[in-house]
Amino acid sequence: MFDTFLKFVKSEQTGGILLIFCTAISLLITNSAWGSQYLSFWEMNLGMSLHHWINDGLMAVFFLLVGLEIKRELVGGELSTVSSAAMPVMAAIGGMLFPALLFLSFNYNQPSVSGWGIPMATDIAFALGMLSLLGNRVPVALKVFLVAVAVVDDLGAILVIALFYSHGFSWLWFGAAMATLLLLIILNRSGSHKLLYFLIPGVLLWFFILQSGIHATIAGVLLALTIPIAKDESKSMLHHIEHAINKPVALFIMPIFALANTGIVLEGDLVASLTSPVSYGILAGLIIGKPVGILLFTWLSVKTGWSSLPNGVTWPMIAGAAMLGGIGFTMSIFISTLAFDVVAFTTMSKISILAGSATCAILGLTFLKFTFSQFKPEKSL
Repeated sequence: MFDTFLKFVKSEQTGGILLIFCTAISLLITNSAWGSQYLSFWEMNLGMSLHHWINDGLMAVFFLLVGLEIKRELVGGELSTVSSAAMPVMAAIGGMLFPALLFLSFNYNQPSVSGWGIPMATDIAFALGMLSLLGNRVPVALKVFLVAVAVVDDLGAILVIALFYSHGFSWLWFGAAMATLLLLIILNRSGSHKLLYFLIPGVLLWFFILQSGIHATIAGVLLALTIPIAKDESKSMLHHIEHAINKPVALFIMPIFALANTGIVLEGDLVASLTSPVSYGILAGLIIGKPVGILLFTWLSVKTGWSSLPNGVTWPMIAGAAMLGGIGFTMSIFISTLAFDVVAFTTMSKISILAGSATCAILGLTFLKFTFSQFKPEKSL
């Protein structure tokens, strides 16, 4: 299980760095003489726009990976027992609750109030990518904590998308999706280990979910939860699929998502874009709400006796990791595309997400670098 974790971390490090590069490229091209052609390319009609194929199709594979990670952690990882799960679950709840409340405080009774879910998410690829820049000074336990928090955070974001950001609900298509999900559960319980038996119903599940009005990416998570898992990784379908799609997701799907969704035209008064209620809510949620919520609820978990700090991890390290938890990027941008029908709100959101995530990365890295200069961790990666 530890070897799996190490492979996952290394892949996410690479993915985080590549995401930064693709975001920079997207911003440069969009604001160059080729900007209009670049933006038009993503709106190419292929039954639905290329942009939608990426967000509804390719991102379903990303959510499949997220779902596999969640199931792995629930079955045999950091979320498999009440004692090990208490701290990251509490931390993630605080890290979702506080940003949402801060956003609502700035946007109450405003047409932009629907964006409350945007600052709730943590981008695990970026957060681990930033943490990796600190090298072997980072205790393994701190990386495990950050991964576990991000996994629970992803689960929360998935529920928010399913419950609050789905439109035009159809009971007929939803019924077809549930029937397909039941078939997958039966296949799981029957002990079937043929990938094709899960792949074909999985594609049907995606199509039915798409037609039902629930966001199609949820199909990836539902499929993941039905994939068989075994303690012996060599015989585990879940581990085989996770290893097979980990690098394509990190090195292809996420960069493509960044290229298609960060084409922001930086013109006009950027200060005005960052001083709207939408921007205030996102910036406050990511920069203040995330770290405060994660740190406070982690402290409550320890104070109540539900958990204890891992060996080699100090409170300043938890605080630094909590700051990195404010890097929302991928999931935040994804939710922003669902939350608003007004283009101006979506643009403000993306600018604020980039600004807030960059600020959290700088604050977290600076704070942790100072912390590691004062403390020598017992265990390092």
